[in-house]
Order: sequence, then structure tokens, then C-alpha cells
Amino acid sequence: MGANREVFSRKRVTFGVMLTEKQIQFYREQGYIGVENVFSPAEVADLRRVTDEFVEKSRSVTENNEMFDLEPSHSRDNPRVRRLIHPIKLHEVYRRTLEHPGLLDIVAQLVGPSIFCNGDKLNMKIGGVGSPVEWHQDWVFYPHTNDDLLAVGVAMDDATLENGCLLVLPGTHKGRILDHNQDGKFVGAITEPDFKPDGAVPIELKAGGISIHHVRTLHGSAPNLSPRPRRLLLLQYCAGDAWPLMAGDNYWETYATSMLRGMPTNQPRLANVPVRLPRPRFSETASKSIYQTQSNLKNRVYATPPAAAGARS
Repeated sequence: MGANREVFSRKRVTFGVMLTEKQIQFYREQGYIGVENVFSPAEVADLRRVTDEFVEKSRSVTENNEMFDLEPSHSRDNPRVRRLIHPIKLHEVYRRTLEHPGLLDIVAQLVGPSIFCNGDKLNMKIGGVGSPVEWHQDWVFYPHTNDDLLAVGVAMDDATLENGCLLVLPGTHKGRILDHNQDGKFVGAITEPDFKPDGAVPIELKAGGISIHHVRTLHGSAPNLSPRPRRLLLLQYCAGDAWPLMAGDNYWETYATSMLRGMPTNQPRLANVPVRLPRPRFSETASKSIYQTQSNLKNRVYATPPAAAGARS
């Protein structure tokens, strides 16, 4: 892993600089990249302040809802949120982050000039508590007509191996789609018995940096056993001509209003990409959060930290 981390560190870029052709090629070949200094200290401070306000609001919540996915040990006296659901709908500071010109410039280099957003969430790993995310491919949650899709993680804190930073398996975006079903039902995590995340690379970042991973890249993250928090705002970007294979009701309106650059098109681009539909699910409510979806997983790579196993009060 040490050699891979050294290679990764040389692929970072500095504030205000577009990706070079070499860096774009690295993303094409490896399926991930890290970019430092995309957001200023003031912008990071705004994200932290607003996020702290939402965690404070969670004191009055006793179970998961449309806004909060709570750690099992959450309580009024000790609020612990592991995910803020659809943050761009909740506060302008998250919306501004999604639409950040420097960020969109980088995304455009990787998926093309026409861009829309198909999802967002804020994952929080509290020191000593933060829940892991088991290994998976985003593609199995939302396959499209082509795979020019990626996820950007905005680091609100320094992300390190010790506090549960994002881990990826380089080059897996070019391979097959692994099985994420267990007992015939979708559980949102790899269930193949011989799977091991050997060769995993950590995307370590300073606060204000971003991780980018291709929609088919295998990734996960370990629990946060350090005393330091790791908060990551995850924003999903798609090429404007990528259409979901499982579109919901009124999809055109949803798609058109989610355009960030370019114009909507009713001519999706079709590519020869492998697909596994996320069906059937254990429950539709589980689809709101990967933590809930993965809760049925029997064979885990990561154990849940003991501090996260308490009852809510």
C-alpha cells in the first residue's frame, strides 16, 4: 500500500490549476484522483459551521428520518449523525459547494461540458465512533446508459488512513460489476465469498481538498478509530447525456432541473457497459442510506466500532 500511496500523492493538483493531460490519463487508467486546495479555508469553515448546526438540530431526533441517518449510539445528550441526507436541499452553503466553478471545471474535464447532479449526501465519521462503509460500486445503485459518472468527496476535515478516509481499488472501474446481492436480495455491498480489498489505496487529503472516483470504481472506508472527525460531502456528477436505466416518475423534470452546465437532451448516449440492477431490495426504505442498505450484510470486511453499538435514548 505504501508504494501506491506515493504514486497517488504525485497526482494531486493545487488550487486554481486545471488537471493536466497526465492527471486526466491517471484518472482514466486508475479510476480515481485526489485534488488539493479546491476550497478555501473560509469555504471549509462555512461547511463546518452549517454542519455543526445540523448536528445540533439532531438532538430532537430519535430515529432516522428524511434528513438524518443516525449512529446507533445517538442520543439527545450526545448527538451522533453519520449521514445528512440530500444536504443541497437543506442549506445554501451545500448548494454553493455543488456549483463551485473550480470544482465544475475539473468535473467537466472528466465527464464533458454538459453536467448534471444525480445525488448528494454528507457522511460524517465521529472520532472513535464513525461507522464504516463496506466495499461496493456506486454503479450498482444507479446504472445509466453510459458510465461517464463520478463522485466527488469534499474533505471538510483532514482525511487520513487513521480516521477512515476513502479507500479505492485502482483500475477496477474497467472490470466487471461484482455481485451485491445476498440471498437473492440487494444489500449494497460486495457479497462474493472470495472478495478481498487487497491493494487498496487511501485517498488522503487536507481539508478543502477533494477525492474523485469513477462510478464503477470499487471503494469503501473503515471505521474511524481515531479521536479526529472525518466529514465528507459527497456530490454525484453525470455527463448530460447519461440517463438512468431505472428512472423514477417525472424524470425529465428532475433531470432538467438538476443540470449544472449545458442543456438537457432527450437523446441519451448508449454505451456498451456491464449492468447489474439493484433489485430486488430488502426494503425500499433502505435505499435512502447505504448504511441502512448494508445493515443486512452477513459477511463484513469491517467490524462496527464498539462505541457505535449502544442504544439510542
